[in-house]
Amino acid sequence: MSDQLYLYLLLIFILAGFVKGVTGMGLPTVSMGLLGMFMPLPFAAALLVVPSFVTNIWQLFTGPSVKLIISRLWLMMLLIVAGTLAASSLLISINPAWSAFGLGVALIVYAAFALASPSPSLVVSQDREKWLSPVIGGITGVITGATGVFVMPAVPFLQSLRFTKDELVQALGLSFTVSTVALAAGLYLHGALRIEQFSLSVMSILPALAGMWLGQKVRARISARRFRQCFLLFLIVLGIELISRPFIFA
Repeated sequence: MSDQLYLYLLLIFILAGFVKGVTGMGLPTVSMGLLGMFMPLPFAAALLVVPSFVTNIWQLFTGPSVKLIISRLWLMMLLIVAGTLAASSLLISINPAWSAFGLGVALIVYAAFALASPSPSLVVSQDREKWLSPVIGGITGVITGATGVFVMPAVPFLQSLRFTKDELVQALGLSFTVSTVALAAGLYLHGALRIEQFSLSVMSILPALAGMWLGQKVRARISARRFRQCFLLFLIVLGIELISRPFIFA
């Protein structure tokens, strides 16, 4: 790899970490979109494994509500693991780009509706949360296993629980950490996980963490309303990236 490409990697992971620091998500999306311009997608995906895991762990434990969030969402996380492991073989046998297309459309519709609504989006009561949580976890796990995308329906559901902005970011960190580990385990069980380029993946941790630190500083200075707007706007950007996959990566 040339020195210029190393510089590109540095800047890409700083930017991706920054987006994740502000909104609580987006490191894989931003990274894959930009890395795909310079290298094959399997190589790019391998680079994401370690920084994605580390930043999700940091995101989860940066805040005072770790125990509360885990105790509230543990059943949802358990079903995410079960669903992902059960459906991970589908990621090998079907084209995930077209599945991601459908998810992208759903994300755009949801986020656009929430932005246009004068009041906050749907709120799930505690009684409904008890039985909806494992259902959403199982569906998210199946979709994660089949497509490699773990935002739907977990992200809208977590937002509907009316966490504070920092609690929501921690809850997303928990969900993404569990989903990442479960997907890696599922692919490994089916012989589809290639553990390569780990040195570059490890090197990408520091710029990703630096960008995430900057993003968290920005998040601390914006209001809950502005954070919600940034969060929903990023969901639309994520949806656009997902619906473009069949055409860009064909």
